[in-house]
Amino acid sequence: MANQKESGQIRWHLIDGIRGLAIVNMIAFHFLFDWHEIFHGNTEWYWSMPVRIWQQWICCTFILVAGFSWTWGKRNNLKRGLFLNACGCLISLVMWLFLPEEAIWFGILNFYGCAVLLTIPAEKFLRSVPPLFGLAAAGILFVLTRDLQLGYIGLPGYPLLRLPEILYRWKPMTVLGFPFPGFRSSDYYPMLPWYFLFLCGFALHRLASRLPAGTEQAKPSLPAVLRCRIPFLSELGTKSIWIYMLHQPVCYLAAALLTKLG
Repeated sequence: MANQKESGQIRWHLIDGIRGLAIVNMIAFHFLFDWHEIFHGNTEWYWSMPVRIWQQWICCTFILVAGFSWTWGKRNNLKRGLFLNACGCLISLVMWLFLPEEAIWFGILNFYGCAVLLTIPAEKFLRSVPPLFGLAAAGILFVLTRDLQLGYIGLPGYPLLRLPEILYRWKPMTVLGFPFPGFRSSDYYPMLPWYFLFLCGFALHRLASRLPAGTEQAKPSLPAVLRCRIPFLSELGTKSIWIYMLHQPVCYLAAALLTKLG
């Protein structure tokens, strides 16, 4: 039964609901970003502590859920990874043409696409690692590489190992998490550290799959709870890619309209 669950036969709708909640927050965040930063020039808004915490919660939720649900799309992950990368490149092209000051280079869709593709050859090794150990290791590596863009490995603000500058001189290394001097992107999610967070989600799925399924007579287990639907949000969570592709121009137009009316 555990093997059947890990093969992706059971879908937990609560996870879709969590993703749906993140989508609602993402739409609200991007509308407020456009309203404050683009139309009112309030560049301090994004850097305030509550906004930064909100933004990080949204992106971390999406990436954890993406890793958690990788197994569900196992048969189509090659096509899905290529499709996500194509969508990411399309958004980069549109932003570069119409809003170059907010250009996106290797944003979250390109990260998703590459993470999905990278996990295909890595799956056999990942499943050979005990899931609890894998979760702990990926979590520690995520924390240690969180400030990789600043030139070091270590805890945030406390370097343990300074990295050689040569890693940051070759432009293709920007994809891995070593941005070249002068690099700027309004949405940048390199493979490191974010792939480690993706792997945390992958390990969490394996842990949840090993829990007992629960019965009507016994207290519901975690998997039984995870099968519960959240009205509206669970359905919304299954359409995340299309909402992501469409919400940004809608948010921009809504902020522009309200600015004119104001």
